[in-house]
Amino acid sequence: MFEGKKILITGGTGSLGTALTKRLLNTNAETIRIFSRDEWKQVQMQSKLNDKRLRFFIGDVRDKNRLTRAMEDINIVIHAAALKQVPVAEYNPFEAVQTNVLGAQNVIESCFTNEVEAALAVGTDKAVSPFNTYGATKFLMERLFVSANYYKGKHKTNFLGVRYGNVLGSRGSIIHVMLEQIKDGKKITITDPTMTRFNITMEQSLDLIFRALKNGKGGEIFIPKLKAYKLEDMKNSILELMKAKNEVKIIGVRPGEKYHESLISREETRNTYESDMDYIIYEKDTQDPNRELHAKKSNLSEQYSSDKVPLLSKDEIKDILIKEKFLPIN
Repeated sequence: MFEGKKILITGGTGSLGTALTKRLLNTNAETIRIFSRDEWKQVQMQSKLNDKRLRFFIGDVRDKNRLTRAMEDINIVIHAAALKQVPVAEYNPFEAVQTNVLGAQNVIESCFTNEVEAALAVGTDKAVSPFNTYGATKFLMERLFVSANYYKGKHKTNFLGVRYGNVLGSRGSIIHVMLEQIKDGKKITITDPTMTRFNITMEQSLDLIFRALKNGKGGEIFIPKLKAYKLEDMKNSILELMKAKNEVKIIGVRPGEKYHESLISREETRNTYESDMDYIIYEKDTQDPNRELHAKKSNLSEQYSSDKVPLLSKDEIKDILIKEKFLPIN
């Protein structure tokens, strides 16, 4: 799939971009270009990975000219750049719009200019029935990518997307926050113990991206089939494994935050198909006339949310934490 291909990752020095780069370096890809704003992270990444196939471009997706130059001769674009912190986006809404919406349009137009073969946008559960600024901007990003398939004319780029929630163990996730609080001897803060979240690891998110690029024809949104966990169970599992005695403080729901994650809205179920591992949302006029060959019509009749799927038990959560080596335990 990637043999001889030149790939560009926007936001390539983030948690996902770094993991994605490492995975791609294990393929026969010809070149991997990292496009991001943080020069220090680029220096660190270049030093750690030390592979001649890597190229680094300082730039911002808000700057279409720079983006177009970085995309020259590229075959595949993976668009992961975004302003992602929900509270930050709430207090700086137009900054989120400029990066997440206008930046996405810049990616699309740069793909047209360079006749990129495929462009995949990394979406989020927050885009489903958006309740906050971040979700609204990511919803628009998805719509821009999907609709680009229908006005591209003679341009050859196939635009598609993936959608999932917070990656377990990534920077800013519940595990990362709790470990810092345990280390500093602070109270463990959770918003609400009854909240549920889909469970997806970094490796699962990379697998999803690879499946989407392999099977996507343009216009689809790929969503993984996942289990979920309650915040209370995750918190207790981490404390027990770490043998920590920190006090716990319930801080309540933060601005723009949902009690449960949703990955497919009820309205989207009418256009949802499924394969063994994924749900796939097709547009009515999808470019894949043979979609039934690799996906069947889904039986979903209500929204696909984290309170309506099987929940992981504490033992299952502990097994994941140990297997993925998220915690500093022997």
